Amino acid sequence: MELHGITKRFPGVVANHDIDITVRRGTVHALVGENGAGKSTLMKILYGMQPPDEGTITVDGEKVSFRTPADAIARGIGMVHQHFMLADNLTVQENVVLGAEKLYGIGGGARKKIMELSDAYGLAIRPDVLVEELGVADRQRLEILKVLYRGARTLILDEPTAVLVPQEVDALFDNLRELKAEGLTVIFISHKLGEVLTVADDITVIRRGTTVAAVQPDETTPKQLAELMVGSELPSPETRESTVTDVEMLKVEDLHLSATDPDGGVRAVLDGITFTIHKGEVLGVAGVEGNGQAELVEAVMGLRDPDGGTVTLDGEDISHRPTRARREGGIGYIPEDRHRHGLLLASPLWENRMLGHVTEAPNSKGGPLGVLDIAAARKDTERIVTDYDVRTPGIEVTAASLSGGNQQKLIVGREMSHHPKLLIAAHPTRGVDVGAQAQIWDQIREARHEGLAVLLISADLDELIGLSDTLRVMYRGRLVADADPATITPEELGSAMTGAASGHLEASGSGSATGVEDETGEEGDQR
Repeated sequence: MELHGITKRFPGVVANHDIDITVRRGTVHALVGENGAGKSTLMKILYGMQPPDEGTITVDGEKVSFRTPADAIARGIGMVHQHFMLADNLTVQENVVLGAEKLYGIGGGARKKIMELSDAYGLAIRPDVLVEELGVADRQRLEILKVLYRGARTLILDEPTAVLVPQEVDALFDNLRELKAEGLTVIFISHKLGEVLTVADDITVIRRGTTVAAVQPDETTPKQLAELMVGSELPSPETRESTVTDVEMLKVEDLHLSATDPDGGVRAVLDGITFTIHKGEVLGVAGVEGNGQAELVEAVMGLRDPDGGTVTLDGEDISHRPTRARREGGIGYIPEDRHRHGLLLASPLWENRMLGHVTEAPNSKGGPLGVLDIAAARKDTERIVTDYDVRTPGIEVTAASLSGGNQQKLIVGREMSHHPKLLIAAHPTRGVDVGAQAQIWDQIREARHEGLAVLLISADLDELIGLSDTLRVMYRGRLVADADPATITPEELGSAMTGAASGHLEASGSGSATGVEDETGEEGDQR
């Protein structure tokens, strides 16, 4: 596959400019670059979602023109998006067949094809399982199965490891090797440069919308790739200087939350969660997604009403206060899903800057009516765009027009601008490039030094280990173990997240789960 001279313009910005890429059949070709560098636009062009203004695409020696994704699929190109596109209330088979009923029917023929593909590529997918019962890694494999089912010979994977623990990443890479062995091609988009060097056969670096380098993995390093992307060496999140005080900022005691399953059964989502975060402390919570982290964040933010327990902020019980009052009390919030809970995608950037803070300066002039100060909000949006390097032609464009990483930088800038007492950060650097990641780390470190308390939820284990003063492991709705960030490795932490053992973990004081009970009893032996 060859992309030659690809150029794409939007009002006020050139997203792609004269890009050249050659992808060899039967290889993993990595595409890396900063947020806003043009990677997503380029892949949308290749997948038929947008037409190029200039340039040509050649597949297997034949010049092609894609007007829709159906055209790309017909030529064997499939795309797995960063945000899963699955219906939780349907089975694996129903999700795979949806929209492709004409290929193999909806019954036995479809089931047979799904099993053939699953076995051929080591995907280990069971057709009759409900998607809501699948873990993140299985959902990722299901998305890959969906495009294979439609006959894809070239797969575009957008940030496929963003939500996976190290063991799941290794399993995914094994799947990719199976695809390569069968002659399939993978275009791999990622900001995790170490992973890129592990899995890629070829690497193309894009910067500011144009191709700047084509390199071989055995001839470069993460540092050199980062320099190609952003032009400078980048720091790690590692920081061992303690700023933790003895002042309690957030105290959660015996928090319980239950949910009703589709079959009518009741299960515990949060089971006796207890922890304290002090001023100047970052508490990191590690866990495979779906083990209660999202519900914990929503309970602390007032987005869910727990069945029992208390939440105390800076000495005041806020257990029954609405979300707005908690925000006004000093809680900043970086949500897990920026599209659903962090942004108004159809609104301009300056309106999104006000979101969640309409009663606070500079967005409001105060007083009994709380009159909005739109001029001040616009001016401060321009400051955030500059300070956080949000790549945009202006503050009037909609949030939907920004790349995912630039959307994330806007949210982080908005929340940090109000100097919160407590920052609830759920995956704060998900989808951002290495340069923006380092900047966000620096912002958290600086605010932590000034007394900010942080509840950090992240799938990036290096981020958790490097930024946290205290680490807790969450498993099946319980805090099951404590870890020392100074000694634990990502591999050990990843094992603990899946319920396995680690020599650098201790049973948590707020409860434990099967296999992490104690060091002397029967359960301890199973560890």
